[in-house]
Amino acid sequence: QVQLVESGGGLVQPGGSLRLSCAASGFAFSTYAMSWYRQAPGKERELVAGITSIGGRTNYGDSMKGRFTISRDNAKSTAYLQMNSLKPEDTAVYYCNAFKEVGARPYDYWGQGTQVTVSS
Repeated sequence: QVQLVESGGGLVQPGGSLRLSCAASGFAFSTYAMSWYRQAPGKERELVAGITSIGGRTNYGDSMKGRFTISRDNAKSTAYLQMNSLKPEDTAVYYCNAFKEVGARPYDYWGQGTQVTVSS
């Protein structure tokens, strides 16, 4: 079955770094755009970063530009999010998403999330 498994979250001090991984299985990973979203308590889920299926284009949420980098390894069916210069406001549950449309039909998969806490 389809699985997206995030890992790499944890507690980090302000200014620190974390690298999240999203291991995919059960679908044709290389044909899907991959994204990272996050949701903080009491807030709506927001886009962190996205990358096209072959990795040619990326996009980032405004507050993440210059600090976060999304990448993917299609041979390993894994997406990554390198997060640098972390701030307390980056604290959230981070979710991995795989998405594509075939005709008018969307295929949209989510992981279970990994907690990132930025605190001294």
